[in-house]
Amino acid sequence: MLIIPVKEGENIERALKKYKKKYDKTNVMKELRRRKEFVKPSIINRQGNIKAAYIQRLRSAEM
Repeated sequence: MLIIPVKEGENIERALKKYKKKYDKTNVMKELRRRKEFVKPSIINRQGNIKAAYIQRLRSAEM
């Protein structure tokens, strides 16, 4: 549960902005999407390898 301290006379838009910022920092939606279905560790490793190869190709093409 998120607790947002609101000062006396503070604008409601500012309080909402604080709430949204704090909510994004907690990564709630990202965690829910990640837990939606199980992904095997081998698939996670494969995706990491593909991403690393892609980044390496980009960096080598940059030079």
